[in-house]
Amino acid sequence: MFRNILVFVGGDIGAVFRYVLSGWVYRVVGTDFPYGTLAVNVIGCFVIGLFLSMAEDRFLISPSFRIFFAVGVIGGFTTFSTFSFETVGLLRDGAIAIGLLNVVVSIVVGLAATWVGTLAGRLI
Repeated sequence: MFRNILVFVGGDIGAVFRYVLSGWVYRVVGTDFPYGTLAVNVIGCFVIGLFLSMAEDRFLISPSFRIFFAVGVIGGFTTFSTFSFETVGLLRDGAIAIGLLNVVVSIVVGLAATWVGTLAGRLI
């Protein structure tokens, strides 16, 4: 139960950061391209890579803080970072076909699910 609370609180913090940062980016550079989402995804990918490499390679971070920050804060900030980190892990471990499959399936199926959900939303 304690881990769930860590994820819950961290996710709230990450979601607020995402909202604030993406809104700020859109105000600064405009909305003709999804710059805010791009900024959130790139920053989230960098931070999760940095954070988890420190946690895994150097063991500097407690398991509870790792759950709070990586799953909660960064997960609430962007799930793209988790997708990216897991895919890089697959590629690093030599599972190149599975890593590339993850990229293709995630993007294609994700876009298809969004499209189907949009259609369903219009029908309801």
